[in-house]
Amino acid sequence: MTAKAEQRTKALQARVQELEARLAHADKTVRALRDVGLALGSTLDLDQLLALILNKITELLDADRATLYLLDEQRQRLLSRIVIGEEARAIELPVGAGIAGHVAKMGRTVRVKDAYRDRRFQRDWDEVTGYRTRSILAAPMKNHVGRTIGVIQVLNKHGEGEFSVHDEELLSALATQAAVSIDNSRLFLSVIQKNTQLVETKEQLEHRVSDLKLLFDLESAMGRATTMEDLARAVITEAGRACEARAGGMLVDEIEGGLFLYFFDLTAFDGGSAPPRAPALGEEPEGVVVGAAPRPAVKRIAMRRGEGVVGRAMVNNEAVCFSREGGSRDPDDTLVSPRLAQLVGAELRTAIAVPLEGEDAVPIGSMALYNSRNPHGFSKDDRALLRLVSANASTALRLFRSRLEREQSERLTTIGRLLSGVMHDMRTPLTVISGYVQLMAGAPDAATREDHARLILKQFDVISAMQREVLEFARGERSILVRKVYLTKFFGDIEKQLEHELAGTGVSLSLELEDRGTARFDEAKMTRLLHNLVRNAVEAMRPGGGTVTIRAYRDGGDLAICVADTGKGIPKEIQGRLFQSFVTSGKRGGTGLGLAIVKKIVDEHAGTITVASSDKGAKFTIRLPQESAPSRSPGTAGGQPQLVSRDGSPATKAGASVAPVVHEGIPRRRPAGSAPSVTPANERGRRSSSNGSGA
Repeated sequence: MTAKAEQRTKALQARVQELEARLAHADKTVRALRDVGLALGSTLDLDQLLALILNKITELLDADRATLYLLDEQRQRLLSRIVIGEEARAIELPVGAGIAGHVAKMGRTVRVKDAYRDRRFQRDWDEVTGYRTRSILAAPMKNHVGRTIGVIQVLNKHGEGEFSVHDEELLSALATQAAVSIDNSRLFLSVIQKNTQLVETKEQLEHRVSDLKLLFDLESAMGRATTMEDLARAVITEAGRACEARAGGMLVDEIEGGLFLYFFDLTAFDGGSAPPRAPALGEEPEGVVVGAAPRPAVKRIAMRRGEGVVGRAMVNNEAVCFSREGGSRDPDDTLVSPRLAQLVGAELRTAIAVPLEGEDAVPIGSMALYNSRNPHGFSKDDRALLRLVSANASTALRLFRSRLEREQSERLTTIGRLLSGVMHDMRTPLTVISGYVQLMAGAPDAATREDHARLILKQFDVISAMQREVLEFARGERSILVRKVYLTKFFGDIEKQLEHELAGTGVSLSLELEDRGTARFDEAKMTRLLHNLVRNAVEAMRPGGGTVTIRAYRDGGDLAICVADTGKGIPKEIQGRLFQSFVTSGKRGGTGLGLAIVKKIVDEHAGTITVASSDKGAKFTIRLPQESAPSRSPGTAGGQPQLVSRDGSPATKAGASVAPVVHEGIPRRRPAGSAPSVTPANERGRRSSSNGSGA
């Protein structure tokens, strides 16, 4: 073989070795890109992915070190995220400072053969670490819209060489892969964060909806409460159902009555399951179970101030928690009331209590839940929920107490008015008694005295009936005694009573009894009505006297009674307020109650009263329904008293009548709160009796 052939062979071998080296490098690059591509689709850990990319870059570029910087656009600084080949120290560079800062600012790749000869290079890091930087290759990381989000910087090509154009292309490609992975990670993290926020928002909304539903159910249940027991049952049931408690109690300061706990055992429902929700307003029950067991009763227990968990919450005006569950510290046994523990029916394991605030943040009570169904006891959510319930329960309790106080005040006011009416009408039986006592003194025979004694005793019955009326009203009851009355006897007794009252007044009585059968009404109250009307008529005809006429007749299905006088008529200044209480027209000693009482009695009989007035006198006409008195309702034709002129045309409406509660022969009682409303009334400005006392 010639020398020339040997040279050619050597050249070919060198060429083959070079190609093999380049092929091996290309194969290495392909494997690196494949590994990076696989990592992009298989891991969501950004740091792991970037570390893989930097390792591949360091290996492919045969470099000593590599650093990945991320750009903080708001602060305009580069922050090192991953460092390969040196201690993991945090590096922070302002944009524009150093080679990496210049690349971040300009967005172009930079290759430096000798770093110490480049004015952009900063030696501070080498001086601190003792490291000697020779060659540098830095490429920007750009996202899909071409915006720089970071920089990859590679230092010191192994050997004495510098980074090549091929290295620059490879680094740019891998930097793009790193940018894609960072963008994907940020997008994924953003989606995860948004999903987390959505889940949290959903949970918050569910809690809000649950709380609103609880408050709606609570308000509906409390709105139906008519007694303190009903209010306590509504509050404890809803709170216990929401917090999964086995029992609950509401402590109420009833001021004059003292402290009382309204205790409710929630395990009475379905063998210990949570109590069902009460139907809200407008909801229909699913069905009616015939013979269903009554609702468990609320127990009302007198309490000492500060007794038990519920008492401590009220006294200290703060929430109180009690627990014997495992892992908790020793509970304060002074919080356990033996009486309440006995009511719970088991060992008191857990309890929470919160105060019920009144005006000026002064507690007016408290509420507590006992023995959670949850093995871990009452949670923070349960305590927060109980505070929410207590805020609404406090408002309901304040309103309930205010309503009771208002009803009591109104009842006392009405009792005062009723007593005024009784004292007003007391004159009639006393006058009759006085008259018959005088007659008895001069009666010649025992039979006459016996008859007078019977009439006197009858007046005592009238006085007793007035007394019973006041006492029944004080107890929250009202009654009216409707029974069969023989009109001939009734008006005969009226005539005898009035003859004594009219004696010496210059007024004559004319009785026109067109119906001599029977009628149904309260005899004692109708007697009071007629005495009041006649007394007013006598006052209207002073001082000249005149005639008062009582006429009784049938008007369809009604009994009509007219009381007419020949006086001056009703003064114009009180015609529009004829039936208002305590309004009078200058009578001596007048109280303004006579016609108010008349109107009240007519209302209790579901009747009507009309008034006709002129300068020739006044006429009052009362109509009492006989066929359907109990069912006649206010608002029907003729259901309101009217002031009319002598020609019959209506002048002024003076109020509405209200159907009473009546029973044939036996008084039927009802609460005062449901009694017929007494439309205030007044008299016509007349004195009512011949002895000078005012009506």
